[in-house]
Amino acid sequence: MKPILITFTLLLCNLIFSQNSTLDVKHLNIENGIALSGYDPVSYFISSEPKLGDKKLSAKHQGVIYLFSSQKNKDAFLKSPSSYLPQYGGWCAFAMGDYAEKVEVNPKTFKIVDGKLYLFYNSLLNNTLKSWNKNEKKLKIQADKNW
Repeated sequence: MKPILITFTLLLCNLIFSQNSTLDVKHLNIENGIALSGYDPVSYFISSEPKLGDKKLSAKHQGVIYLFSSQKNKDAFLKSPSSYLPQYGGWCAFAMGDYAEKVEVNPKTFKIVDGKLYLFYNSLLNNTLKSWNKNEKKLKIQADKNW
């Protein structure tokens, strides 16, 4: 009886710890397990235009795959992943603040505010970054609450 109890306890502990090491990714804006439509998360912070990552330079963080344009960027991300993750799971910041919805983004339409990455919908004649900029403080407060 004792070996069965020990085995059960070990399995239970393994289940608990493995769940804590990965994030529930269902609420994140990812496609085929890849974040940011394959753009390098570090590149947003060091360039005026994000760079596409390379599948050969990938890293998995909390169940999500991130691609990088250089080994240097990958190393920076692995050193401090939370510094580079997009806000609101990678969904449109304006939509999250204005009407609490998860809306797709154009990964090239972004803004860095206080060291955080915000992404926006931008298609046809609707660039939500422009709307965000008109009322950023209020929208950010509301987006934080909605998320």
